[in-house]
Amino acid sequence: MAIKETNFDVGILRRGKVRDVYDLGEHLLLVTTDRISAFDVILPTPIPDKGKILTMMSRFWFDFFSEDIKHHLVTSYSSTIVWMYPELKKYEDILKNRSMLVRKYKVLPIECIVRGYITGSGWKSYKRTGMISGIKLPSGLKESQRLEPPLFTPTTKAEQGHDQEITFEDVVLMIGRELAEKIRDISIKLYSKARDYALSRGIIIADTKFEFGLDEDENIYLVDEVLTPDSSRFWYVEDYEEGRSQKSFDKQFVRDYLNSLDWDKAPPGPEVPADVVENTRGRYIQIYNHLTGEDLF
Repeated sequence: MAIKETNFDVGILRRGKVRDVYDLGEHLLLVTTDRISAFDVILPTPIPDKGKILTMMSRFWFDFFSEDIKHHLVTSYSSTIVWMYPELKKYEDILKNRSMLVRKYKVLPIECIVRGYITGSGWKSYKRTGMISGIKLPSGLKESQRLEPPLFTPTTKAEQGHDQEITFEDVVLMIGRELAEKIRDISIKLYSKARDYALSRGIIIADTKFEFGLDEDENIYLVDEVLTPDSSRFWYVEDYEEGRSQKSFDKQFVRDYLNSLDWDKAPPGPEVPADVVENTRGRYIQIYNHLTGEDLF
């Protein structure tokens, strides 16, 4: 059964595009629902088990990066969450595999996008202007071509509505040059490490986004989700070919369907048919299995 939203009678609730967030005082409880957003619009049709896949993939990557950067995750095991917060016991079945108990940090208002291949909105921007996020690129690049070094192409972070492309200098104005340089360098380092690992598993990570938070001493922490199909583009190495769009194992399948409709990309979003839902669910499961080496279902 798909979980479209939760309404626990604990803490203070706010809803993001995909996550229901409960403020428990010392910690936040992030419950990842099966909602799906595309073009920054929450669609009315959920993808069954999507929240579980996103949560378990994030858990995998938080552990993968544990020697590279501190993160906000306390635990994603429902039994431990319920032990720490007994008032959540009646929700344990919902919490299982789709919840994270996290520390509170001041989240930076920036989506740290890293592009290792030129595709999606980056490709459209390049064709139009020869640039991505103010970065001038060589002429003659092909669609889906690998970018070396990877590009840091930040956007604003919008809970509702569209994220806006910004330049690195815009980030400097928002948070200061020293911190901007740190999160840029960390983002590229994390992406590069994950890209190399994924290639060893037969997967290309075309691009992804990271988010960061600060503690009271201005230490940087990795927060939110990490390298999931909601925040990244994944391609099979064996299917990859420069000069064309690629078969994606992420929500690009939903985007492609939506692009076939006469829809203005503004709320409300259209319903998604059952075959697109099932194909999207299957792709999420496949990418989890390939990257982690575990069989999810």
